[in-house]
Amino acid sequence: MLKELIEYIAKALVDNPEQVEVSEVEGEQTSVIELRVAKEDLGKVIGKQGRTARAMRTILSAASTKIRKRAVLEIIE
Repeated sequence: MLKELIEYIAKALVDNPEQVEVSEVEGEQTSVIELRVAKEDLGKVIGKQGRTARAMRTILSAASTKIRKRAVLEIIE
C-alpha cells in the first residue's frame, strides 16, 4: 500500500512517469521505500529546499501510522 502511494505521487510530479521506480525493503518494524526517478526529474521530486520531499515523507508517515508500521522514504539519485 505504501509503495503504491509513493509511486502514484511521484508519477504525478515528474515529466517521465515511465522511469519512476519504487522498491520496498521490509523489516519487522520498519519499511524503507526507495524512489528512483530520471535525473532530470530529481529536482521536481525534491522541490525547493526539499519541501516536496518533506511533504511526501509526511504523507508516508501518516499512512504508515494508520497501519501501525514505520516507513522511511529514500530518494535515490
